[in-house]
Amino acid sequence: MKKLIFLFTAAASPAFAASGSFFSLGNTNFVVSIAFLLFIGVLIYFKVPGIVSGHLDKRADGIKSDLDEARALREEAQTILASYERKQEEVKDQAQRIIEAAKVEAATAAEIAKEDLKASIARRLAAAEDQIVSAQSSAVKAVRDRAVVVAVAAAGDVIAKQMSAAEGNKLIEAAIADVDAKLH
Repeated sequence: MKKLIFLFTAAASPAFAASGSFFSLGNTNFVVSIAFLLFIGVLIYFKVPGIVSGHLDKRADGIKSDLDEARALREEAQTILASYERKQEEVKDQAQRIIEAAKVEAATAAEIAKEDLKASIARRLAAAEDQIVSAQSSAVKAVRDRAVVVAVAAAGDVIAKQMSAAEGNKLIEAAIADVDAKLH
């Protein structure tokens, strides 16, 4: 406190440079210096510097707690960011594994489809060959049947031209007898 009074007195030293007697009430510099020292004394008596420093300390403590809270929030944000970055990497790895598995499954499905297509083509070729063979045998049978009809008709024409009615009746009776013998 003595240092404070000395400091204020030293600050008033320019007043000593004034002309005339400094320590008289007629000197306004002396009156202002006394009033200033009284004002400082009243401030010290009512402990205003302590109150002001207390308020400043509270303000400093508030700022410090705000800074501490900000640091804590920053650390928490960094932790959350790191967590999300790890999760992003895990998801990226998982997506890569899914893509690889899908590629393998697609390749396997393509191979199975190729095999199924080959089997289907083989079945269709076999069915077509069977139809060709069936059509061929049907055509051969039709040609044979037609040949038989034509041969019978030609034979009938030849026999009809060469044979007389009496010979025809004999042949008919021989055929009836032959059928009768075979049926009974």
